[in-house]
Amino acid sequence: MLVCSNKYANYNYFLQDKFEAGIVLNGNEIKSCRSGHMSINESFVFIKNNEVFLKNSYIAPYDKAFAKNKYSNDPKLDRKLLLNKSEISKLKKAKERQGYTIVPVRAYFKGSYLKIEIAIAKGKKLYDKRETLKELDIKRRNGIQY
Repeated sequence: MLVCSNKYANYNYFLQDKFEAGIVLNGNEIKSCRSGHMSINESFVFIKNNEVFLKNSYIAPYDKAFAKNKYSNDPKLDRKLLLNKSEISKLKKAKERQGYTIVPVRAYFKGSYLKIEIAIAKGKKLYDKRETLKELDIKRRNGIQY
């Protein structure tokens, strides 16, 4: 079940390698995500001490939760992503290259777990963005699903 997607990721970046990562959340945040109150449009991924974190993602506070939980009040908290050591090393190498970044593409439920699909991305120039819009317009006119 798809929770949210980053629609501007394909527009602003060339997406190369994709990884599936788990995310560490508490119970109230999971309930909020199940009801669709999550956004990853302005978020990005960073690596600190061989751990991967999702920064600037928005998960709305669950309205039926008690206020006793200290983490339920901050909707833009940095959240840890769960990846293997080999995947983390690939991400670190890609991050060191000039012009590359790591962006979240979509969030979805796989069984009862929330997963984040992240991708190694290279930024597009303005003429690349125009070319992407031109291709989408041609596909739209020909009736091709994109």
